[in-house]
Amino acid sequence: MASDLSFVEYVRDQMHGAGTVTFKKMFGEYALYVDEKVVALVCDNQLFVKPTGSGRAVLGAVTEASPYAGAKPQWLITEQLEDQALIAELIRATAAELPTPKPKSKPKPAKRVAKNPATQVAKKPR
Repeated sequence: MASDLSFVEYVRDQMHGAGTVTFKKMFGEYALYVDEKVVALVCDNQLFVKPTGSGRAVLGAVTEASPYAGAKPQWLITEQLEDQALIAELIRATAAELPTPKPKSKPKPAKRVAKNPATQVAKKPR
């Protein structure tokens, strides 16, 4: 089941104060970003936060679950989602601990193909 955009917007609003929070739709679900770092996923209208040491210090006890089949376990946020201050603190702490993404490499320019003089047609002199 794909997540509802309204739920994703609610989650983003609950993260208010954690920095610039954005989201992107990916495979019918959503990734949430703070300063270009993926900090959480919304899958099946549930919030999953990337595990970090500083995040655990904010939450204390956590429930781990996989957001989708084959994914690494993340922290499933349920009742805590109602506490906007707690969520903002959790996301701030998580983002601070995650590495900055590597810059995307620029595409390499197309290689010029050397012309083979044997295949060129001679121009007529004027």
